[in-house]
Amino acid sequence: MLEFINSNIQIIYLVILMIFVGVELIEKVPSVLHTPLMSGANAIHGVVIIGAIIFRCLMIFLGVVLINRFEWIIYVFGAFLIF
Repeated sequence: MLEFINSNIQIIYLVILMIFVGVELIEKVPSVLHTPLMSGANAIHGVVIIGAIIFRCLMIFLGVVLINRFEWIIYVFGAFLIF
């Protein structure tokens, strides 16, 4: 654990700095703007999550199509792994 911390100390400092800067910026947002900004952020996150789910389904579908199209290559790689 200490080796990981020592090798990534700059990244850890950067994350801590981002936390402090984020807290300071959020505290300075007036309460009148907080609700509209948060609703906009939530809408953007919703679109991103739905897009990620759709993209994941598309990749699974394309993977199945490729496996069906190139089924023979599974046997080639399997033979390669056995030998």
